Amino acid sequence: MSRDLDALFGTGKPFPIPVVALGPGAQPMDDGLEYLHMPSGMATYQAPRLPEPEELAGHNGAVSALRQTLDVLQAVVAAQAAGTALPDECRINLAGLSAEDLQLINQVLGEGEVSAQVLARPALPGEPAGEALVRVQESVFAGVWRVMATQADGAVLDCIEVGALPTALVAAAREDGRTAPPTLPVPAQVMNAPAVLTELEEHRQHWRAGQPAQVVNLTLLPLTPLDIGFIDAQLGTGRVLILSRGYGNCRISSTRVPNTWRVVYYNSQDTVILNSVEVVSVPEVACAAPEDLADSAERLTEVLAWVGGMEGAQ
Repeated sequence: MSRDLDALFGTGKPFPIPVVALGPGAQPMDDGLEYLHMPSGMATYQAPRLPEPEELAGHNGAVSALRQTLDVLQAVVAAQAAGTALPDECRINLAGLSAEDLQLINQVLGEGEVSAQVLARPALPGEPAGEALVRVQESVFAGVWRVMATQADGAVLDCIEVGALPTALVAAAREDGRTAPPTLPVPAQVMNAPAVLTELEEHRQHWRAGQPAQVVNLTLLPLTPLDIGFIDAQLGTGRVLILSRGYGNCRISSTRVPNTWRVVYYNSQDTVILNSVEVVSVPEVACAAPEDLADSAERLTEVLAWVGGMEGAQ
């Protein structure tokens, strides 16, 4: 779910009228302040390219799967609005569909702004990461996800899942939090990392499910690269990696301590503009909000109404 936001502030065009420097302030100045370029574009909804009538002929499996997706999406939206429990099953299994049916489903769903993986094991220094056990791509309908997961027996589950975030990501992050690294000795060169780790531990003790995230902004703290490295080593690296491209790029990764995530924002030039640690079940930036799901239900209803009209015209 892949678009890069490459627009930058400013045009770089020369001023069209010559300027003559006279009077106070005309003398050469020291180097000016350098500002980080902030993201200047945002991913927005783009309607998918819908199949032509002849492409739909004989592909009832694809149309049925999309209608099941809409039914589940509407049930989830209704449950969220009423404050009741979500449906027991929010997945639509795509097993048995032909390659052509899957291609049509992919065409209608498109690629949204969030993608994710659950790795067999996290990357170790100097070694490649384990293979991806789960691959996730959000569709252009926020909260509607394509999920491909490798089962214990080697079989691959291919499905559509509806919700704020696929359950496989949440479950893997929770499991990662049960394998905290041992307490490491603090190197002599590390100065402020222990205080940050103490603050995070206090947040974990007081945070409860449903509360807003407790965020520690590392960008604003006097931390050296050694401090950052020690914090990362003490938190450990989890197996869940999420990339959101909603506004600039945001890389979200689980750690090996409970309810603790590394969240790093980059600008269009891949420069870090915000480096943080969040104590929360799942960072909000990765999740589809209730209003996003409601909007997706309206849009998918329109798409399937068009598809139904095309079927009737055949």
